[in-house]
Amino acid sequence: MSHAPIALINAHLVDPVSGQEGRGGVLVVDGLIQDVGAHVTRAALGSEIATIDCAGDVVSPGLIDMRVFVGEPGAERRETIVSASRAAAAGGVTTICVTPDTNPALDNTAVIDFFVRRARDNGQVRFLPVAALTKGLHGREIAEMGLLGQAGAIAFGNGRHSVSDAQVMRRALTYSRDFDALVMHVAQDADLAAAGVMNEGEFASRLGLAGIPREAEVVMLDRDMRLVAMTGARYHAELVSTTLSLDVIAQARAAGQAVSCGVSINHLTLNENDIGDYRTFLKLMPPLRHEEERLALVAGLASGKIDVIVSDHCGQDVEAKRVPFAEAEAGAIGLETMLAAGLRLVHAGQVSLPVLLRAMTSRPAEILGLPQGRLAKGAPADLIRFDPEEPFVVDPGKLHARCKNTPFDEARLQGRVKMTMVAGLPVHE
Repeated sequence: MSHAPIALINAHLVDPVSGQEGRGGVLVVDGLIQDVGAHVTRAALGSEIATIDCAGDVVSPGLIDMRVFVGEPGAERRETIVSASRAAAAGGVTTICVTPDTNPALDNTAVIDFFVRRARDNGQVRFLPVAALTKGLHGREIAEMGLLGQAGAIAFGNGRHSVSDAQVMRRALTYSRDFDALVMHVAQDADLAAAGVMNEGEFASRLGLAGIPREAEVVMLDRDMRLVAMTGARYHAELVSTTLSLDVIAQARAAGQAVSCGVSINHLTLNENDIGDYRTFLKLMPPLRHEEERLALVAGLASGKIDVIVSDHCGQDVEAKRVPFAEAEAGAIGLETMLAAGLRLVHAGQVSLPVLLRAMTSRPAEILGLPQGRLAKGAPADLIRFDPEEPFVVDPGKLHARCKNTPFDEARLQGRVKMTMVAGLPVHE
């Protein structure tokens, strides 16, 4: 569709690809970036083009969130395409990768087609389904990757369920290589994790809660890296939470394997002590780790060891969270707070703004093979405008997500999204 040209001027442009930032503007024509740079000004454009004066606010590519739970189909009480879309737009997220653990799972072409059509008709942002790696997410039989890819699947994963059978995982990686498909896996050894509900250590002992050791993650991840070496497949570790995992990923990269990794914004900005007096909104999977681990993850982000930041948005209703900690479901919402929480690291001087935005925009786009995530001529005009300094207090009642289980309940954050644009059209202001 053709739209009237519009320009964002007097903005602080941040290009996550080059790492450069400076004053300038962006000209949008027919949903694409036609021009960008310091020369895009009101005087240069003329009076026939509509302009928005950003007054020095940051303008960057829209965020790409590679891990979001959307309840449709089967769990609309927790989240819907409409509610997730509104939450994403309010948080500056313009592209969402949807996890396959719906009901039924995204493991056949009919369900994928249903979701794609629903998202097209009801979504304000872009929705990309991640198809199930195994049928029913049971980890026993590989899904039809070729057909699912043709139906619109952007990648293949197993939701929150790790594939424990090494032979099944090997076959899945082999097939994914043949289709040049990306496998996105959450590595956790179910036997080592057992009935654990938080990070194993002194704090868990004091609370009287069963712990999950770091090794539950790295044992499974190390196995996956060896299978990737055998098959030559492309692999993305969706959630890493320990230095042990970063070491395994680094070794695989040094050996020339096509691997990448992501971390949730919660593990970059919170630690196990934030659980405090059994706060179930902070029961996550993988669990929040020790402060030393959190700092190591931040350093890994700054150095490039970590590729992607995700919200790991997972709405849980009241019945699943207002129970004793050990009985509560894991998960937290995060679409609307991911950027502001990440800016904590920028304000603390731990990472630069371009590095933070690269992990939320251009790097996910590179891994997924998307044209978005760039401030460049010809790129889709998925853009956000935000003030990184504007303070606010997180009020769960004002969040757009259907569930309100935010780990940043009443937290003081900085960074307000003022406008979100998808394909040149504002979807949030």
